[in-house]
Amino acid sequence: MIFQVFVPALLLLLFTLAGLSCIKPKMFPPGPAWFPFVGCFVQFQQLYRKIGYCHLVWAKWAEKYGPLIGLKLGKDKIVVVSGYKAIKHAYSKEDFDGRPDGFFFRMRTFHQRLGVVFVDGELWSEQRKFTTRHLRTLGMGTNSMENIINEEVEALIRSLNDKIGQNKENMELELHNLCDISILNTLWAVVAGKRFELEDPRLIKMFKLQHASFRAIDMSGGLLNQMPFLRHVMPERTGYKNLMENTLANYQFLRETLEEHKETHVPGEHNDLIDAFIDEIDGKKDSNFTDEQLLALCQDLFMAGSETTSTTLGFLFEKFLIYQKMQARVQNDIDAVVGRGRLPNLSDRTQLPYLEAIIMETQRLISIAPITVPHRATKDVEIFGHVVPKDTTVLYSIWSIHMEKEHWKDPENFRPERFLNKSGDAVIKDEWFMPFGLGKRRCLGEAQARNSLFLFMAGLLQNFSFVPIAGGIKDEKPFDGVTLSPKPFKGLIKRRN
Repeated sequence: MIFQVFVPALLLLLFTLAGLSCIKPKMFPPGPAWFPFVGCFVQFQQLYRKIGYCHLVWAKWAEKYGPLIGLKLGKDKIVVVSGYKAIKHAYSKEDFDGRPDGFFFRMRTFHQRLGVVFVDGELWSEQRKFTTRHLRTLGMGTNSMENIINEEVEALIRSLNDKIGQNKENMELELHNLCDISILNTLWAVVAGKRFELEDPRLIKMFKLQHASFRAIDMSGGLLNQMPFLRHVMPERTGYKNLMENTLANYQFLRETLEEHKETHVPGEHNDLIDAFIDEIDGKKDSNFTDEQLLALCQDLFMAGSETTSTTLGFLFEKFLIYQKMQARVQNDIDAVVGRGRLPNLSDRTQLPYLEAIIMETQRLISIAPITVPHRATKDVEIFGHVVPKDTTVLYSIWSIHMEKEHWKDPENFRPERFLNKSGDAVIKDEWFMPFGLGKRRCLGEAQARNSLFLFMAGLLQNFSFVPIAGGIKDEKPFDGVTLSPKPFKGLIKRRN
């Protein structure tokens, strides 16, 4: 009797829930049809398998549905915003400044909302203010930071010269990850007051795990966020395995770093960001300043601060291997402006506009973060005649701006001159160029990244030429993921006479 009542009731409940899961909110932006429980996940997967990149799936749907695409992937309602006008307008709305709260965003931080990248509200304001204030105090964005960067440039040059040796003029090396540890060192000097050897096996392994984890998922949180139960069935397919390996390795490394600081910490002496944070932990009980928050903050800085910059340098090496004449022109400029007696510095930047334009054009064409870190509607928001419900994930397609044909004319072409004035002696600003995002959520380390890209490329091109090997670059198409990253490639590093 119970069975006869229970089964029909359960079926009725399932049918009801299935029907409700297909109903789009009133005035929700247009998009593909929603199916029970999975939304438009099936259509997304079909198109993704065909195209290979999430941002290109969004671009394909934007052609059909317009600048606002309303989706449901698993349990998550998502709105993708494309095009300059729509993105600028959406960024002006503070109610889109939240961050999603889901399994993926919590699993990396002790299943809590911690850190600075994936949090919002008072916690974000407090932690961002603390971080920016102390990073500036410790030298970020100042002449002392320039010195730290150039010390790492010099160390990398020495390392490459040692590898080439005294009796050779060149050698073949992998270039896609050449600067990983060097870039981390520029950041870790102010975060933890420490640098690592460029051949440190532990750091090399950690970067391999990090690169794999960045490729295992996309900016929406992927399957892991939309259908978290699948991690038990397919840990590799959902990215859970890679992400957990990377997270555990990072936290073991960061905990050791924190314990080392606690053993030598002197209250009031702030040699680095961790020192300053420890004082806050000791002085503010029952606050957001905890060991877990410090570890999560360091993980955010470790991953966001090193991955994007070193990846961009990898793409720059790729471009210089392909465009040898551009490389030669930059080297001639460096020889004329700087010479060989010292390393290039930031005061040389205005006199090396062609190098700066190449860096900018690489950032535009590649768009290593084609979709911004996800936002969240903190309340119902009306935009362009549609309503984005509270707690909807909002994704901005920066790629769509960087590839807008009406503005760039030939966006698919690599043409650094688009960022130079008519006489070619100065870089021009273009508000359509936004590799670091917009608004209050703009990248925390933008100045550091821009300075590192310039100083590393200028210093390396002053001392070496990068020559393609036989067969050239086999596959220019990057890996998809949280960011785009270059496929592994080698080049010939040739010492300049």
